[in-house]
Amino acid sequence: MFPIFTGLENFIDSPPAYIRDKRLGLLCNPASVDRSFNHARELINFRLPGKLAALYSPQHGFFSEKQDNMIESENMTDPLLNVPVFSLYGKTRIPTKEMFDPVDILIIDLQDVGTRVYTFIYTMSYCLEAAKKFGKKVVILDRPNPIGGEIVEGNCLLPEFISFVGRYPIPMRHGLTIGELALLFNDHFGIGCDLEVISMKGWKRKMIFSDTGLPWIPPSPNLPTPVSAIVYPGQVIWEGTNVSEGRGTTQPFEVFGAPYIDTEKIISALGCSNLPGAILRPLVFEPTSNKWAGKPCRGFQIHVTNPYEYKPFLSTLKLLQSIFINHAKDFEWKAPPYEYEFEKLPVDLITGNSIIRMAVENPDQIEDIEKTWQSELEEYLHISREYYLYA
Repeated sequence: MFPIFTGLENFIDSPPAYIRDKRLGLLCNPASVDRSFNHARELINFRLPGKLAALYSPQHGFFSEKQDNMIESENMTDPLLNVPVFSLYGKTRIPTKEMFDPVDILIIDLQDVGTRVYTFIYTMSYCLEAAKKFGKKVVILDRPNPIGGEIVEGNCLLPEFISFVGRYPIPMRHGLTIGELALLFNDHFGIGCDLEVISMKGWKRKMIFSDTGLPWIPPSPNLPTPVSAIVYPGQVIWEGTNVSEGRGTTQPFEVFGAPYIDTEKIISALGCSNLPGAILRPLVFEPTSNKWAGKPCRGFQIHVTNPYEYKPFLSTLKLLQSIFINHAKDFEWKAPPYEYEFEKLPVDLITGNSIIRMAVENPDQIEDIEKTWQSELEEYLHISREYYLYA
């Protein structure tokens, strides 16, 4: 297999000439490594000694140590380089002038997971806006979309559900790399900062992460494997319910359940088709934290047998409706707050459209739900293809 070289590796191999006399900042976390597990800040500091003036961290912290949503990180000093680390998921999620004052160019090296609600891409978008405001340049070091760049799925976010888990009208499974998203946000959505993307070499749109030969470092604590990223565009919906999404277990998002679930009923309700591209294996798990901590939960593990047939968003909607119908007395939609939104239902913020929740509550609507977002997807694809960096 032809090797894949990330934007980080290409940047280190040949730093742009304009960067050599500039003060650099780096937005990164533990997944910001090369194929030999060397961290971006070490590589950049070795290649461009003394140029890194500040570091920045997204949700979950600089060391990816914060487990849950709305658990903030404080500013700190990097023990390795002895430079400030500014938290972009702390007292503010929008970079301030004081945060950007130490640098001329902000480098962003984050592993996205291909799902609209993943907050890293909105931290990036706020950085693009701040760079425009404060006259800084942004350089994105591109990385693979771990769930591929050919398939898109789900409805596009409606404006009334804009939040930190959705700022732009893109589908749940967006099919772009973080570099391509940066170009889309900056150009189509009018941010207009001085932006450059350092592309990968060798990546193909059909690839999922296991095809790349690159090491998987969890970009956040609850996406421990590439499979957890594959199921995430659907399984994240459980965060808007009283069903455990597997937080507090070793396989978050791959496993889900609640004490009240009758797995045989759910399998029967789904019918013989079950879930294309996946097998549901009934199990019992006991979360050590989060929902239902210390209580046995009956549910399932999703085993993805064909990632190109498996539709994570639609699959979880079908599962959600089955649980809603068969356990109406016990099932609940989670109440706010969720990611700093204190009024709207979390599930509506996650799905980006309250009609999705209404369809789950209506037994006749889920089978045809895909048809409702086809025109949105076609329009999105028409726009997003203009920003493809990889054929």
